[in-house]
Amino acid sequence: MRRKHRKLTSEADLDITPFMNLMIVLVPVLLLGMVFSQIRMIELDFPGMDAGKAPSAEEFRLVVALIPQGIEVADSERGVIQTLPLIEGKQDFEGLRFILRQIKKRMPEKTDLVLEVGPDVDYQTLVKAMDTVRSYPAVVAANVVEGELFPDVSLSDAAEDRQLSVKQEGA
Repeated sequence: MRRKHRKLTSEADLDITPFMNLMIVLVPVLLLGMVFSQIRMIELDFPGMDAGKAPSAEEFRLVVALIPQGIEVADSERGVIQTLPLIEGKQDFEGLRFILRQIKKRMPEKTDLVLEVGPDVDYQTLVKAMDTVRSYPAVVAANVVEGELFPDVSLSDAAEDRQLSVKQEGA
């Protein structure tokens, strides 16, 4: 009697090496292309920290006080230049930008100012104020560019009981 021998069939192994090589290359490339978060940094100086001493009294020192009642622009020699009270419950950043542009026209070499911040000022208002004092939008050859105002911003604390001066805009 003759036996029928069946051929034993074995299943072929899957070769996944090329696929794994592709994944090893593709995954890092895709991860490098992703933007997890965008962070914008603003460099700050703190008064007296660079040189280790306070500025002299003769030197013009521009100070912008940001308090919950409004904004006050002053200098070390003449005192208060302008006060900007709240407009409809919001800070007058356009008025601040206008005043700083006038000061910049008179003193184009001046690049620093001190921003005094009251304890009750929220973070978004502080960032908006810092952006306002650093630059302004200008149109040059039909393109909007950022004009420089006072990019070297130093932060300082305003007194807790600080109030706006009586000098109002246009006075």
